[in-house]
Amino acid sequence: MTRARMPRPHEVQAAARDPRFLRAQAARPDLSWRTQARCRTVDPETFFPLPTEPADLALALCNACPVAAECLRAALEAGDCEGVWGGTTPRERRAMLAAWRADEDSPLPVGTPTLVAPSLRGSRRGSTRTPIHAKRDENKRETADVLGELLAGSLRS
Repeated sequence: MTRARMPRPHEVQAAARDPRFLRAQAARPDLSWRTQARCRTVDPETFFPLPTEPADLALALCNACPVAAECLRAALEAGDCEGVWGGTTPRERRAMLAAWRADEDSPLPVGTPTLVAPSLRGSRRGSTRTPIHAKRDENKRETADVLGELLAGSLRS
């Protein structure tokens, strides 16, 4: 078994200029809201109680949190149905997630912030395709376009 080596400085510099990296970097969600979260100094286990334990403490913290909506949105975008997020229990969030996914087909008003790049959003209604599949398909199309352009250029030469 071989060990992966650390990238060399020139490889990191080249990666930082790669258009794929730049697109991914631009699509990175703004997670600065987490610095305002009430839970940032609380033991994470509080938000993942056993099924036989009450979630009252976690829910109380969330209900007093100034960024509960952002937290819930992040959980819904990620499809996370474990633990307490944004003042919701896993059971509540499973129902919300079904509504969230059904609503993804409707267009967002201009200027609406999203945690997932528009290219990663997409219809999940009646589909098992995930945002990762959609992005992989988009990358394949872009690669095919680039290859097509390269081939067309070499045929003209």
